[in-house]
Amino acid sequence: MSEFIPPAKPLIGDEERAAVDAVLRGGMLAQGPQVRAFEEEFSAHFGLGRACVAVNSGTSGLHLGLLAAGIGPGDEVIVPSFTFAATANSVALTGATPVFADIDPGTFCLSPSSAEAAITSKTAGIMPVHLYGHPADMLALQALADKYGLKLFEDAAQAHGASLNGTPAGAFGEFAMFSLYPTKNMTSGEGGMVSCADEHIEHQIRLYRNQGMLRQYHNEVVGMNYRMSDIHAAIGREQLKKVDGWTATRQANAAFLSANLEGVITPPVAPGAVHVYHQYTIRVPQDRDGFAAALKDEYQVGSGMFYPVPNHRLKTFQVDADLPETERAAAQCLSLPVHPSVGQAGLERIAEAVNALAKAGA
Repeated sequence: MSEFIPPAKPLIGDEERAAVDAVLRGGMLAQGPQVRAFEEEFSAHFGLGRACVAVNSGTSGLHLGLLAAGIGPGDEVIVPSFTFAATANSVALTGATPVFADIDPGTFCLSPSSAEAAITSKTAGIMPVHLYGHPADMLALQALADKYGLKLFEDAAQAHGASLNGTPAGAFGEFAMFSLYPTKNMTSGEGGMVSCADEHIEHQIRLYRNQGMLRQYHNEVVGMNYRMSDIHAAIGREQLKKVDGWTATRQANAAFLSANLEGVITPPVAPGAVHVYHQYTIRVPQDRDGFAAALKDEYQVGSGMFYPVPNHRLKTFQVDADLPETERAAAQCLSLPVHPSVGQAGLERIAEAVNALAKAGA
């Protein structure tokens, strides 16, 4: 039987192990010099041109970014429903209300026209997601924010290195959050990184992540413990040296799949967009779940469904919203392995499996 191709696979090498061991030997395990160096190197590596603040998870990063931007009770923030729950959860954690809008069927990202239709007198901000590694239409969304006097944020959890018309994801909004979870395009083991448009946002995030203090025992606000450890930062610093090569491999793998898949809808790329393929997501018009099961059972090819239950239908929100493109994507989307470990033989098996199942109408 062929070896199983997993839908995702973290890549941790000897360099990361050595870096962690050095931190352990040094004895400074909590937030320290490794974190500060990682913040500076992350910003420089991705050309963000703004300060970055490291935190213990992507969700923490969203929560702190929203708090730093002044979002709170009585506010509404427009978000896509077709995303991981952390996007809406982070809004709710501030006491504000997430308002769900539809997606563009091509990019899977927040639709500017749907977002505009969702604006009310309580709307304070818009937070698109650069889903699967494809940038949202930030030019149209910025124009929308400017028109209505709203703040624009970025959930860039999956978009390390993505860009639109030469501007990197993470350099558009008041803040942007990058996730460093193990299956992302790069990882720190667990963690997040927040890019900040100005000194006020940066200052507030640094306060909130560390119990509300920059000087020990001089608490200025009611804060949280959302700190990143030096252990995690050391892993992240080593991953920064490798992520560009991994991204290039993801893009090459995606190009092979797009050129060789038949009978399914492959992911388009918008003009001016650089897609980093955190996920390579196809649409299977009929019986997506059966298709995924057959990929695994008959061909040993793993896949992922991101996201079969839209946020507005989750038990935590239960909002009556008319989001036809979101519902369609939730029923059709299937993410195929595109990570750097797939290899040419694996790509050929994925293409063979998808084409055979699509032809058979599985």
